[in-house]
Amino acid sequence: MVAPETTKPLTDEQRQELDAAFERAKRALAVVETYSQEQVDRLCRAVAWAVANKRTFTRLVEMGIAESGLGDADSRMGKRLKIRGVLRDALRQKSVGIIEELPEKGLVKYGKPAGIIACIVPTTNPDLTPAGNAIYAIKARDVVIFSPHPRSKKTSFETVRLMREALERAGAPADMLQCLIRVNIPMSQALMARADLVLATGGQAMVQAAYSSGTPAYGVGAGNSTMIIDETANIEEAARNTRLSKTSDFGSGCSADGNLLIEAGIFDRLLAQLQSEGGYLATETEKTALRRAMWDGEGHRLPDTVAIAPQKLAAAAGFSIPADRKFIIVLGDGIGKQYPFSSEKLTTLLAVYKYQGFDQALEMMRAIYEVGGKGHSCGIYSFDEDHIHRLALVAPVSRIMVRQPQSKANAGAFNNGMPMTSSLGCGTWGGNIVSENVHLKHYLNTTWVSVPIKEDKPSDAELFGEFYDPVLEAGEPAMAPS
Repeated sequence: MVAPETTKPLTDEQRQELDAAFERAKRALAVVETYSQEQVDRLCRAVAWAVANKRTFTRLVEMGIAESGLGDADSRMGKRLKIRGVLRDALRQKSVGIIEELPEKGLVKYGKPAGIIACIVPTTNPDLTPAGNAIYAIKARDVVIFSPHPRSKKTSFETVRLMREALERAGAPADMLQCLIRVNIPMSQALMARADLVLATGGQAMVQAAYSSGTPAYGVGAGNSTMIIDETANIEEAARNTRLSKTSDFGSGCSADGNLLIEAGIFDRLLAQLQSEGGYLATETEKTALRRAMWDGEGHRLPDTVAIAPQKLAAAAGFSIPADRKFIIVLGDGIGKQYPFSSEKLTTLLAVYKYQGFDQALEMMRAIYEVGGKGHSCGIYSFDEDHIHRLALVAPVSRIMVRQPQSKANAGAFNNGMPMTSSLGCGTWGGNIVSENVHLKHYLNTTWVSVPIKEDKPSDAELFGEFYDPVLEAGEPAMAPS
């Protein structure tokens, strides 16, 4: 059933704002399409520095948390490093003119702008998402109209304002980047319908709206990050990384560790180490209270406990925990739709499960992704190459992190090779068109130029192998049976 707000028509003010934004975007696009590689690289640096310097990003982080009531200022500050990573990746690639040559195939590829991009900004990343998208878009010579989340629109608007000023100082049209003011669901839908490309980061309803807008779109699927910890794991490393992932921005990211599958022989030791890292092990009574506080009777996630400190989460459930605790641990009581702790949490709560034998770990992993999060991410703490390989063969996810904190690593890190991004495609598993990190190539149109090469035509015997029959190929009529 369509929510009532989605059926509302645009007001006259919204229609005028949208019309004006597209007119300005078209004029800006006509200019930026003429820029050289050197010019766009310079602009990427200008907009990135405008928001990623420590003084400015600190202000944006504080503004975003005050406005939305979500997240943790200390850990959110680390996201300014993601802007540096996106800039690094963008600067190392070509996007203007010839971007790739394959002489052995007679192919030359040319980069072209995608055009006017509609970017839907989530409330949990009101500063990072505009910055990252702006860098890749400018690199590709696109223009962007941002539709911020109503709960954090002032922060997104300020982020875009700072980048617009940087463009002007660098001699480029500020209207390469714009941010809508009168935002709601109908406004976002109208924006998506008129753009050339949609980048949708947000809840499932918004991603589905992007795919039904009639415009080519990159969306993201839901997360339910699950980590397998086998008997070869470094227990201290696994516990430390779990804490880093689970507590980053109060677990607001879809990549934050949600479930640990722990080998029975090390379960007690790892559980103790998680508590040494700041975890609070909930009692059965407290776990029941948490379930009531986090989900309604039909299993729908309640928004008031999303991305909050563990002390506030406990208070919402009617109990208290020490001030030094950084996340809450519950012992998993089952996997399936009827067991909400096996679904996505999006807060400072972690579910742990015990397994016996790696086959069971893989079975439990599959079952968790049937509950939710299929296509997104999982990981493993192991030094057993066979276990890592077996997980990679069967996990229905687009990315697997080995011995890394999921929410710090799967969208790109300076110590792995994943493309830096804030948008994680989840493939057909998650209802997405791509199963990789959305990065520069997704912001580009590409023209392939082909010239003749030496013929590359295998013989039929090579192609068909054991199935090739020269008699059938000769076309001789079959002899009549005697």
